[in-house]
Amino acid sequence: MTGAILAPGSQRGAELMQQAAKGRSLWDDATRRLLRNRAAVAGMIVLAVLVVAAIVGPHVTPYAYDEINKNDVWLPPLVEGHLLGSDSLGRDLLARLLMGLRVSLAIGLVATFVSLVIGVAWGAVAGFVGGRLDEAMMRVVDVLYSLPFIFFVILLMVTFGSNFILIFVAIGAVEWLTMSRIVRGQTLTLKHKEFVEAARAAGLGQGAIIFRHIVPNLLGPVVVYVTLTIPAVILAESFLSFLGLGVQPPMASLGTLIANGAQDMELAWWLLVFPSVLMVITLMSFNFIGDGLRDAIDPKDR
Repeated sequence: MTGAILAPGSQRGAELMQQAAKGRSLWDDATRRLLRNRAAVAGMIVLAVLVVAAIVGPHVTPYAYDEINKNDVWLPPLVEGHLLGSDSLGRDLLARLLMGLRVSLAIGLVATFVSLVIGVAWGAVAGFVGGRLDEAMMRVVDVLYSLPFIFFVILLMVTFGSNFILIFVAIGAVEWLTMSRIVRGQTLTLKHKEFVEAARAAGLGQGAIIFRHIVPNLLGPVVVYVTLTIPAVILAESFLSFLGLGVQPPMASLGTLIANGAQDMELAWWLLVFPSVLMVITLMSFNFIGDGLRDAIDPKDR
């Protein structure tokens, strides 16, 4: 009878002892610290709402983003079914805002992914191999750094034409430089660790060691930098849109909407205010998440 009563307690005690023996991983600690950061959590919630709105919104609005209605030119908010007003061609601003948000987020994510792939591969190979190859690869980075960022992007856009896909490639092709330096520095620290020496002893080649052992251990700083690169890419596209080299009509992005709103701000203030507010909210959400990840992963704050 007594044994039957103590058995469940003993089993529970054994489970607790096993959990204590396992301990908490670094990622568990980072997740817990991130969720305690109110600004980062608020940023994640707002960003999730924006992503859902960008995906679903253009399909549920009463007007299409490119629908022209000459009878609804420059209508203020809450008039004739236009919740946020209309522009000089009678197009619904809400529909265009949601489509612009979708395009800007897509450009930010895809261009950042391009820079991530190039930067991580370049920096990891340079840092791990070292020697003359490292010197040559990093000198290429230095030369590209010496070129004005926006001038290089404009040169690509003018040479190959302004289209949606090229914006991804053009911005991503120049945003990988800082990523490569960060990854190279981390790789130089990791290449002499015990797990890398064990992989060498097991007969793994350099490529396998880099992409199976080095790169997975770089996820912390890489993830943080990615969250800070996305808003930088969105801002870069917005600047290109001001110059007329960004997303072309009838497609819209937050940058093109702000540029068009700045031209008509004296006649229709809402065309500038609402896209600008949405841009600020989007960028602040990414920055809050990036700051939260940096604080959560930083070992000095543990």
